[in-house]
Amino acid sequence: MERSYRTSFELDEVPLSEGGLWLNGRKDGIDWADVVTRNGVAYGEVTRMGVAERRVEQGNLDPSSEGSLPEGDYDDPTAVLAGEWGRNQHVKAAVFSKHPTDKYFQEVEIRLRSAIAPHLCTGYEVFWRCLQTEGGYAEIVRWNGKIGDFTSLTKLIGPEYGVKDGDVVEATIHGNVLTGFINGKEVISATDDVFESGSPGIGFNFFVGNTNVDHGFTYFEVDTDDD
Repeated sequence: MERSYRTSFELDEVPLSEGGLWLNGRKDGIDWADVVTRNGVAYGEVTRMGVAERRVEQGNLDPSSEGSLPEGDYDDPTAVLAGEWGRNQHVKAAVFSKHPTDKYFQEVEIRLRSAIAPHLCTGYEVFWRCLQTEGGYAEIVRWNGKIGDFTSLTKLIGPEYGVKDGDVVEATIHGNVLTGFINGKEVISATDDVFESGSPGIGFNFFVGNTNVDHGFTYFEVDTDDD
């Protein structure tokens, strides 16, 4: 199926809808959070944050410890496009970032082959931290369905994997290969065979305090097709 969509988030909406084109993490998935659009920026709403996030690549969880599996609520603000989309997906988005900080983990996330339903969020997520220091990172994960249930497929840490305001990030899935780009340069890739279909979309990290308004996307485009 060939299908495309482009938006500059011109409407102020809580949550993002654009005439019913988007499904959201809280409105439709219940357990996650919604995406908000204001002044031409899509960003995540304030989340529950009942249990703080800890992950090895963030440097707040010891990889050698027995409890090195990710910890936290992981109710990431998430929105995916409704309807049917081609299995091969190419998403491009422009990053909005102000006041980057190493206190929180401000991530911009692209969703691929994803689905949202009550108490269910599945699919792939390619994401980058809005920080270009040694604390920067990029990662590809698979969301398995229930809140907090995700599998990291690959992660890379360092300033070259973070993003800044105005950067253009891209994520693709073709067959079982996922790839992430920054300003046209491939920076991360992984393979996985679990999800064969689903929708493209966007998301943001939940553990950002009140800096949720400081990072987001100002543009989103997607092109899809089938083999």
